[in-house]
Amino acid sequence: MKILPAAALAFLLVACASYDGRGLVPGQSTAAQVEALMGRPAERLTNATGETVWFYPTAPNGRNTYAVRMRPDGSVIAVEQVLTQANLARVVAGKTTAKEVRELLGPPSSVTRWWLRGVDEWDYLVLTDNRLHDFLIEFSAGGVVSKTALLHDAVYDAAGTLP
Repeated sequence: MKILPAAALAFLLVACASYDGRGLVPGQSTAAQVEALMGRPAERLTNATGETVWFYPTAPNGRNTYAVRMRPDGSVIAVEQVLTQANLARVVAGKTTAKEVRELLGPPSSVTRWWLRGVDEWDYLVLTDNRLHDFLIEFSAGGVVSKTALLHDAVYDAAGTLP
């Protein structure tokens, strides 16, 4: 009988996690407070400007991914949803590197290696204009974006129907 209250408490604690960073105050909140509020990040990296960035993909397969940017001292600079149309537009074929994409968008929902063509493809599931899309990024063997595609995911438009 003691298992049920413990399970209920664990559920409530998980349900209280704020994956959008609500409650964090830029310039005041610390890395410890971020982890206490949002949990362990899916990925941590240091970007080109020396900031530490923690990524929190949420929703089914990360259709919302929040990035918490922090100074080297661990204080929060900003919390932002990174899977936006503006950020997708910053991924440019022939110019953007895989490292830059990772710093901008965080971890992809999936990665496919096309062995015969010698390329990798990253898939980000995104919500744009209130419609579900797959943002596909293909990288050349040198790790530079070779092409991108924003594909509408019609399977989610009407419940119970397939395209």
